[in-house]
Amino acid sequence: MEREPYPSDLSDEQWALIEPMITAWKQDRVARSATGDPGSCDLREVVNAIFYQNRTGCQWRYLPHDLPSWSAVFYYFGLWRQDGLDQRIQELLRCQVRERARRLEDPSLVIIDTQSVRRPRVSRRPRRDWTPTRRSRAASGDWPWTCWG
Repeated sequence: MEREPYPSDLSDEQWALIEPMITAWKQDRVARSATGDPGSCDLREVVNAIFYQNRTGCQWRYLPHDLPSWSAVFYYFGLWRQDGLDQRIQELLRCQVRERARRLEDPSLVIIDTQSVRRPRVSRRPRRDWTPTRRSRAASGDWPWTCWG
């Protein structure tokens, strides 16, 4: 029985782009496993569940019941991160987006946001605080050396 698609689900065209990498990863993983069991999860549904979690921000345990179990999705997510499959897919998609935009695969220029770069000091004088310090010598509950009788 087909489920109703979520807005975060992959289209057939999108799945066709990444399916060869995922199936190659799965074949390699099965060949290296002790049991040789390929597993029973539909990997497209696993990817859809990861995208659903990423898009909605829900906790893994709150994935909808019509997607694979949260533990299976989290398991594959962890394996893909560990094996670097997520980075390879991101690299493939980045290259294709740049190619469609008629740009080089690797960016030739990097722009740093000016808000993230600390500005150099203008003067050598010590920096002064905006809030004036308290000049009272009276007893205060904040000072640990104050004696209260």
